[in-house]
Amino acid sequence: MVLDTKYQRFRDEVREFATQVVAPKASHIDQTGEFSWDTAKEMGRMGLLGIPFPKKYGGAGLDHLSYAIAVEEISRVCGSTGVTLAAHVSLGCYPIYASGTEKQKRKFLPPLLKGDKIGSFGLTEPNAGSDAGATETTAELAGDEWIINGTKRFITSGAIADTMVITATQDRSKGVHGISAFIVEKGSPGFSPGREEEKLGLRGSITSELVFEDCRIPKENLLGQEYEGFKIFMQTLDGGRISIGAMALGIGQGALDASIEYAQNRVQFGKPLRKFQLIQRMIADMETEISAARHLVYHAAMLKDGGEVVTKEGAMAKLYASEACMRATSAAIQIHGCRGLTNAYPVERFFRDAKLTEIGEGTSEIMRIVIAREILGR
Repeated sequence: MVLDTKYQRFRDEVREFATQVVAPKASHIDQTGEFSWDTAKEMGRMGLLGIPFPKKYGGAGLDHLSYAIAVEEISRVCGSTGVTLAAHVSLGCYPIYASGTEKQKRKFLPPLLKGDKIGSFGLTEPNAGSDAGATETTAELAGDEWIINGTKRFITSGAIADTMVITATQDRSKGVHGISAFIVEKGSPGFSPGREEEKLGLRGSITSELVFEDCRIPKENLLGQEYEGFKIFMQTLDGGRISIGAMALGIGQGALDASIEYAQNRVQFGKPLRKFQLIQRMIADMETEISAARHLVYHAAMLKDGGEVVTKEGAMAKLYASEACMRATSAAIQIHGCRGLTNAYPVERFFRDAKLTEIGEGTSEIMRIVIAREILGR
């Protein structure tokens, strides 16, 4: 896909950072499960944590296409760092920017966009996954404070976040229309991070519970209007799915890059693997599908930059890119043979990291429902 010169320069800048700073740590943080604070701080200094937000709030003043390119390039070498970037920007920061008051934006966004603080988004619960409207966490107004009770689960950067956007129901009888959104700060009375998950992939990204036991937050930490929480998180996910598509795109490209290099150098039966037609077919399919995914992801990002509603396009980008990524990483291991099953090569990590892209921010099954409803109606 041909990009304007400014996007090419930006991509080259992020790729250099990814290659020189992120890639050397990728295997280590995957094996140890450590979060790379140094990398997060450096992304903040580069402006990557505030790419699509205005400069007046500490952002980089760029657009969502630039953001998608950044997530792609980071994920090309490290899915853990890619998902940390995507969750911080799309989930931790965007809802505050899109639905917050001017006072909330001025207070919360600058430290998040500069990398001084980490943001997260608390939607999923033990009994509310794909059925996000089944939220059981409650919020009750008591004087000048909201009292929150409940548990969130599978929250990216949850245990290390300084600022969390969460959903809670004020009235369960109203279903999705009883849900509101809130901003919770680390250190709020009654809040504690719960257990961290031991995951298949993305092990250098922290995933944990958020536990609220009579958690008290100021009345002014309501995000948007009361009972608007469902609308806020649906709008958040529309854009967030583009970033997960970009993440899948990057992981898939990383798997393709590794496969091309291996096929050019590995010799069997007296000739390089690249000379075998079955290997050629796998690489041709990978290239075709990843290129198609890139068009879908970039198109959705450009539509969002134009102010369009991207419910369908975001879902399409995520659906196709994530499944193409899963096929690409599987093929990469097949090309590498038994070596691909070892951590001597990055493809086994890419394979493990890829699976989240088919599940997080809406499973592939949910994406197909979203797309169909946008076309056919409910």
